[in-house]
Amino acid sequence: MPRHNRTDAEPLHLGLTPWVGDLAAYAHDIAHQAEVAEGLGYQSLWLPESHFLDRGASPSPLLVLSAAAARTSTLKLGTTSYLLPIRHPIQVAEEIAVLDQISNGRVIVGLGRGFRRALFDVFDVSVKEKRRLFEKSLRSMISAWAGEPIDTEGDEVVTLAPLCIQQPHPPLWVAAFGPKALTQAGRLGLPYLASPIESFARLRSNYALHREQLAEHGHKDAGTVPVMRTVFASRSPSLLEQARHALEIQAAEIRSARGSLQLDLDHVDDWAIVGSPDEVAQKISEQRQVLGMTHLIVRGHIPRIRREDLEESLRLLVKAL
Repeated sequence: MPRHNRTDAEPLHLGLTPWVGDLAAYAHDIAHQAEVAEGLGYQSLWLPESHFLDRGASPSPLLVLSAAAARTSTLKLGTTSYLLPIRHPIQVAEEIAVLDQISNGRVIVGLGRGFRRALFDVFDVSVKEKRRLFEKSLRSMISAWAGEPIDTEGDEVVTLAPLCIQQPHPPLWVAAFGPKALTQAGRLGLPYLASPIESFARLRSNYALHREQLAEHGHKDAGTVPVMRTVFASRSPSLLEQARHALEIQAAEIRSARGSLQLDLDHVDDWAIVGSPDEVAQKISEQRQVLGMTHLIVRGHIPRIRREDLEESLRLLVKAL
């Protein structure tokens, strides 16, 4: 696999997901974590979307990010997989524009399609139509953000208001899992954000496929390569062992819940970065060289690890990089 020209001398954008709490219910705690992240030197906070789950993700990540926006001033605010097929595109465009206004232009939008059949059943959307709806919605949103007239049945001409502070719109990434989704992201010319539960070997082939699709459809490489990884740093061997064991249990739970998906979760070191600060920094450097990584989104939550140990890991990581 060819290596990239990107070097560690180039700044690495360091973001993270919340490391504790219930994203659906405790927006004040997420806002506090956003403050902590900004104070530690992280550059972005990312929220996943999921529905009908008690913990782990929010059905309305933009709402939760608005709370984080009110408590921070420089932190970028991102969604890892905002689901387009289940929403009206003009309403999505409006809500993203409002959050971009509230945050003074700090939004990054990771877009997704979803995969749970129950999700599509509840929202009355055909699973077979999700990719077509994704593209149709995206085109409508981009047109609306550009200030172009929105189709109506009557003679009245309406346009989106307010528009985004970031022009023509916030950065758009595509969360993708599997070759069809990767191909779509490349064909659309948008950066690809990988699932954090895929192995490093799988990531290499995924990003290679994405680059091939960009070139095949006449798109220049935008130079944005975001990578989401579970990362835990500690100087305590016993705590590192505890983290590895917790991730092994989590991997088994994920495999059980997503049995129909092919997941490379057999060995923790294949899909997570765990070690001393120096070891973690070295592994990240190696992955930067191979993948051309520009953004590292740290998956901050590890089950059964105390909050203070998770936050110490985040401090050590910033210092190590």
